[in-house]
Amino acid sequence: MAKRTAIIDIGSNSARIVIFEKSSRYGFSLICEEQSKVRIGEGAYKKDGFLQPQSINRAFLALQSFKETAKDYGVTKILCVATSALRDAPNGKEFVRKIKATLGLQIKIIDGKCEAKYGGIAASNLLPISDAITVDIGGGSTDIALIENGKVTQTYSLDLGTVRLKELFFDGSGDTLGAQNFIRKALEELPKNFKNRDIIGIGGSARSIGKMIMQSLAYPFDQLHGFSYDPIKQKNILEELIASNIKNLKKLDISPSRYDTIREGALIFLEIIEHIKAANIITSGVGLREGVFLSSFLKNSHYKFPPHINPSIVSITDRFSNILIAKTQQDKRSHAKVLAAIFQKEFDLDLQHLNEIQNALSISNIGKDISVYRSHKHSFYIASAELNYGFTHRQIILISALLATRKNGKIKRIIYEKYKDLLPEKEILNWYSFIYKLSLILGEKTGAKKCTFSYKNQTLTIETSANLYLAKESIKLLKKPTSFAINIKDKIIAQIVD
Repeated sequence: MAKRTAIIDIGSNSARIVIFEKSSRYGFSLICEEQSKVRIGEGAYKKDGFLQPQSINRAFLALQSFKETAKDYGVTKILCVATSALRDAPNGKEFVRKIKATLGLQIKIIDGKCEAKYGGIAASNLLPISDAITVDIGGGSTDIALIENGKVTQTYSLDLGTVRLKELFFDGSGDTLGAQNFIRKALEELPKNFKNRDIIGIGGSARSIGKMIMQSLAYPFDQLHGFSYDPIKQKNILEELIASNIKNLKKLDISPSRYDTIREGALIFLEIIEHIKAANIITSGVGLREGVFLSSFLKNSHYKFPPHINPSIVSITDRFSNILIAKTQQDKRSHAKVLAAIFQKEFDLDLQHLNEIQNALSISNIGKDISVYRSHKHSFYIASAELNYGFTHRQIILISALLATRKNGKIKRIIYEKYKDLLPEKEILNWYSFIYKLSLILGEKTGAKKCTFSYKNQTLTIETSANLYLAKESIKLLKKPTSFAINIKDKIIAQIVD
């Protein structure tokens, strides 16, 4: 696969280019994103679906700029897809031919089910879900995928979109009741088995709604991808959004670029939530473009990352490749597993977040690639910003907080106070940070030599053939979560004095 791949998405409302860089077999990162509100479908729904000259010109100029961006980034592969506005337009194929002739870009017009599948592939790989329904509200259609056991099993496309609804019901008249009935009639087509407690909201409308709710809740973590909320508790704010004028949209902190279609998007979303009987909404920062990329990237893996692979962890270790990571990573993870089992047995602990401790140990040195000084702070910020895929917000914050653990094995107070609603209870968090820090010290200060652990008579005994002189000094600084002794049996090297 090309090392740098550009995905261009031409939707009814906007066109975007994203560029992904491949770093390893399962590692990739987003290195560029640009968009243009081309509104290629503007005016089409009142003109028998025909694309209008002004819209065509805007789309041409945007695509011309996107091609230049791809060239500047050294992209060797461009995948360009178009959705409902072009597939509905009688002159859509003519537009595709002209773009091919003038810009050399091959646009693939995809149907709604294909669009839904791409969204499902992105969500199933890049969100920590197994069973859910994705809902991608676009300008011309709403595309829905059913995900079961982590795989897309069924897709459906409805002729419901924000631009379509706006032009048919809200330009001039403001016929909310008519729009509502139109949506409900369309939803009757949806197969009966499209029911699930979890809806994954894809697209600009879902993201704007998620962002608005995050702000209303004073949510502590500023990452939209993976943010979840209860639609029943937030129904009032959705209804307020639907009924808002421009002045109130400003109060709700809606982006001005969404003023003209967000109310239509919220109306469609609310009706779908109630029709599917969803109890939890997960906001997705990924969708069609990521699905197109992953369909190529994971072609030989049945469009799915292996169960033991997290793409965020792979990407971070690919890009922040401190030499100690490869040398001691497995030892540190192994130490944590054994220590967790011992403490769980001896102190009757519920250590359900061992995977997060081990993931933190896997990337424990990433901050040193920026600077050895305050590396734990750099590690926290890198992890909290880059652990985008495959983790819940609680998992991201726990991993990031562990990376920022102080020399005494305690989570920094400022981090705990800010994120305590997303972190485990203080008592169990102290155990996590202690296991993390002890495993880290032993992994980095034993020369990758194996350690054995045992616990008897309120004493943890650590045995190794390595010299743990430096490790002993660091371990003395650790604050234990409860009272017990630590006995270290290591290889003692005699000191020769002339």
